[in-house]
Amino acid sequence: MNIVFEQLNPENFEKARAIDRSDIPENFVDTADTIMDITNYGLENGLIGHTYLIRSDGEYIGLIMIGEALVWDTDPPQLREEPFYRLMGFVLDKKCRGQGIGGEAMEKAIDKVYEDFGVRPIILGCHKDNTRAVRFYIKHGFKKTEFKEGNDVDYLRYPKK
Repeated sequence: MNIVFEQLNPENFEKARAIDRSDIPENFVDTADTIMDITNYGLENGLIGHTYLIRSDGEYIGLIMIGEALVWDTDPPQLREEPFYRLMGFVLDKKCRGQGIGGEAMEKAIDKVYEDFGVRPIILGCHKDNTRAVRFYIKHGFKKTEFKEGNDVDYLRYPKK
């Protein structure tokens, strides 16, 4: 499969909104509108990271954001000691799931952020009832923490040595 990243911007934003995520509740994964708002906030405040539209064979199939994280009160205490990234808004079109595309896209996005901005731990929040996503993240090296915000449980991945 040929995965290509395109920076999310106002010109391609409607492509992000058109990704079919109709089977995923908004409380499981942020919408494209929310991710665009967070991306704009990061750009306006000089935060590093990338928000990508994911394409395969010329078709827009997903969205992922990995960027410099502001520390939240609910973050694990060890992250107060070092800079880290937050992974947000990662979603694939429902017809593309379960084919290995998500793992390849996520690893490629992480590698690109590491290459462009440096290696750091990555945290993400995953809704406690989103069991499919929990399995996916654990399979890709994220470890469940004891920390949560609302219904989201934090998962943390340290860089591979």
